Amino acid sequence: MFTVLIISIVIIIVVAVLTVMAISKGYSYEHTVDPLPEEEGQDKDNAEEDNGN
Repeated sequence: MFTVLIISIVIIIVVAVLTVMAISKGYSYEHTVDPLPEEEGQDKDNAEEDNGN
């Protein structure tokens, strides 16, 4: 009975440590957002219209 208790506590500690590591890694990830292709095209179109006037 004592052996089962020790093994259970070890498993709980390992799962808790892995959970904290995964959460920490997720929060440290830097998210980036690529610009939309329409924005680049609109900028070129607006520049052409400004030069045309």
